[in-house]
Amino acid sequence: MNSTVPQAAPGAAFDAAFDAAFDAYVTAALFDRSGRAAFALGDGTVRFEGGETIEAHEGAVLAAAPHPSGEGVVTGGDDGRLVWSRPSGAETLAEVKGRWIEAVATSAASGLIAFAAGRDLHVRDVADPRFAAVFTHEKSVSDVAFDAKGRRLAVATYGGAALWYARIAQQKPVFLKWAGSHIAVAFSPDSRFLMSAMQENQLHGWRLADAKDLRMGGYPAKVRSLVFLAKGMLLATSGAPGVVVWPFGGANGPMGKEAAEIGFDQGSLVTRVAAAPDLTVMAAGVDDGRVWACDLTSRQIVTVREKGGAAITALAVTPKGDRLAFGDEDGKAGVVDLPAL
Repeated sequence: MNSTVPQAAPGAAFDAAFDAAFDAYVTAALFDRSGRAAFALGDGTVRFEGGETIEAHEGAVLAAAPHPSGEGVVTGGDDGRLVWSRPSGAETLAEVKGRWIEAVATSAASGLIAFAAGRDLHVRDVADPRFAAVFTHEKSVSDVAFDAKGRRLAVATYGGAALWYARIAQQKPVFLKWAGSHIAVAFSPDSRFLMSAMQENQLHGWRLADAKDLRMGGYPAKVRSLVFLAKGMLLATSGAPGVVVWPFGGANGPMGKEAAEIGFDQGSLVTRVAAAPDLTVMAAGVDDGRVWACDLTSRQIVTVREKGGAAITALAVTPKGDRLAFGDEDGKAGVVDLPAL
């Protein structure tokens, strides 16, 4: 990795448009279609920027994603329930008794919701309550992701990643093998690559046309967060003192290319990354409580939150790149309106 990339010095922190101190770990920070922020918490609640508190689960929220309609949040909990929370209330969409729902993914393009409980991946259609599909794996499912069209699913599990067609009940998945435990997955926006974060300190990937392996190491810590930006031309990841950014332009993506490390700060570790998918605006949350945002085109960095707080556990940026939401492991959370970078 190249950690000597020129960059502007971080600016001073600025006031939040929304500031809260919740009583629980912040599992996820999300924006709905209107740009309103929501926070899913370890006490089972979903808290909206407008002040609404929704009692979604009888236990912790373990995973969250925006509802396919763009309104509200879909959460999975350790009570085995899948819940749709809006400021007006909560609706249970599915229940798997005796299991934890630890991964949730949604697709606005197809209207589908996928969620993992143990070794099973469940799929639901918000437009058809009768539709239900279950795909079973040999080992537990750690994460799930839809492709851009919402038709294909990638599942992170032990030994690699499984690819399924979301609406086909009886099928044999394509299994992309790589030894070790895979904990997070993301399709590139053009669906040419699948990237996976591992329990080991490395990022792995596959070129889907020929299942060519992409082994991307050099990380000092686990990669727990990854996101594509710049219309799929770049991939940003956590797991280092700065945000590691891989180039994905051209037919071969990152193969034979070097990553850049943005916002390098020795002695700290980036824990979460977020980005506007079509822009070059991204944000980072750090284990010392800092949050910063950057435009990779201008290289201007602004500090959203100074160091001194708990590690950042949740981070989101609106598609327009104009708002940022964050939360930490002690329950502190905020929303800021980002300046033009």
